[in-house]
Amino acid sequence: MDIERYIRQIAIPGFGVDAQKKLSRARVAILGLGGLGSAVSIYLTVAGVGHLKVVDGDKIEKNNLNRQILYTEEDLGKWKAEVVEKRLKEMNSDIEVEGLREEINEDNVRELLRDADAVVDCLDNFETRFIVNRAVVELNKPFFHGACRAFYGQVMTIIPRVTPCLRCVFPENIPKDRSIIGVTAGLIGLIEATEVIKYLTGTGECLYGKILIYDATRMSFDIIEVDRNPDCEVCG
Repeated sequence: MDIERYIRQIAIPGFGVDAQKKLSRARVAILGLGGLGSAVSIYLTVAGVGHLKVVDGDKIEKNNLNRQILYTEEDLGKWKAEVVEKRLKEMNSDIEVEGLREEINEDNVRELLRDADAVVDCLDNFETRFIVNRAVVELNKPFFHGACRAFYGQVMTIIPRVTPCLRCVFPENIPKDRSIIGVTAGLIGLIEATEVIKYLTGTGECLYGKILIYDATRMSFDIIEVDRNPDCEVCG
């Protein structure tokens, strides 16, 4: 571990070398490499999280470029997972990055997450989120949910069988909304990355049993407390 590289965060009172070592030992799975995944992966990389598994089965399209900041026009048509693996390794040779060109489904999700210390939801649809939610509950993996559309976003941190799971809060599927401004995805991704760093290092309080709601049109952040559903089909 290169102490000089991380000295500015090591200098934070209460953080120190011990917290940095926790980050360097951590294995984090980032699911989805779009607007959210770009922000999350960049900041976990530069923070020194030791092993990142980055998963996405899509190729880069032109309409990605307003928010997916890891890609350039020269990357159009390339696989996201391959480009991200290369870019993150260029940003920080101190860490390991594993790019997986896979669509997440019921058949592969548990194997993808089995060795993760934390799972980050950077997906773009609730159908896949619910597949991951069930898997993290079964595997007892902390799950960092983020979602956004237009000028709005939300973040929630899930500890299986301790906090509400995603199905407790969203019992029904939510239709996909493709409208998005890049800054919303960036901000929500940064909050997700912050929650991951706090969890891995034991710093501060995470959004346990709470969902943060962001509205850029009013520049407001609201935190709503949520409870586990005893009748939840996943964690009840």
